[in-house]
Amino acid sequence: MGFVSAVESAALASYRWIGRGRKEEADASATKALREQLNAVSMNAVVVIGEGEMDEAPMLYIGERLGTGDGIYLDIAVDPLEGTNLIANGQENSTTVIAAAPRGSLLHAPDMYMEKIAVGPKAVGSIDIQAPLIVNLRNVARAVNKELSDMTVMVQQRERHQGIIEEIRSLGAKIVLFHDGDVTCAIAPAMETLGVDMFVGVGGAPEGVISAVAIKSLGGDMQARLLPGNEEERKRCILMGLENPEKALSINELVKSEECFFAATGITDGNFLKGVNHINESGRVMTHSILINGKSKTVRYIETLHNVNREKR
Repeated sequence: MGFVSAVESAALASYRWIGRGRKEEADASATKALREQLNAVSMNAVVVIGEGEMDEAPMLYIGERLGTGDGIYLDIAVDPLEGTNLIANGQENSTTVIAAAPRGSLLHAPDMYMEKIAVGPKAVGSIDIQAPLIVNLRNVARAVNKELSDMTVMVQQRERHQGIIEEIRSLGAKIVLFHDGDVTCAIAPAMETLGVDMFVGVGGAPEGVISAVAIKSLGGDMQARLLPGNEEERKRCILMGLENPEKALSINELVKSEECFFAATGITDGNFLKGVNHINESGRVMTHSILINGKSKTVRYIETLHNVNREKR
């Protein structure tokens, strides 16, 4: 629950910036609150997926140590404010997210593009990122017992995805487009109540690893492939231990342990989390969070009523 408290605190710190057009301030507020809460948790953790390098403080940087120094050794992947543009513009689907696994279990992914494909539990084993999109769509449709025309695919609304969008529609499948919020949208196929069958596209590598923790914890499947854009990015991959940067990565290479977990709190209303909500004029605020345990495959939704005025004191 210390991790739930951490994502709650980050959401409470950043929601005041909703719609104010100041994404940097919102991100900094969330980062500061998340760091303070995580440093109070009994653990010896290192950030392997963060918001930049050490000289980019105040962001949670790659290699930063978190926790009291006692307790279990963990890899931490974190995005204090996923959807900075969303919160700045008062749009849906901004969240604060954190994922963790035993030390050495998470892929150390540099901040670059990553090709991704994800599905839910019914379609485990039916995807191959090296195969054509139509092959993956047909295999997933067969696994979930649907016709192609009944398939729903989630794709980020970007120019680079126009070819993917046209191909999916030409096959008769439906598309749900989203603008930002890569993590929660990648998780959507594994949340079986949302009616999404597949996620596909190119997005950030850090978000891909965070998503993989949640997808694995939910019993879904994911494959990914890093897309270094130049020789400098290739060298960075190699320095981080990725000898073959363009290798197709299975979910078990993205997240090596079943003893992983994912926690998130909604800031604005989103796919499966409600945003921070004022209850009345007394200063009480409700947050809506999710905690997913990879070992037990349990999903907990947590509503917490906060006395913000008291917390400020």
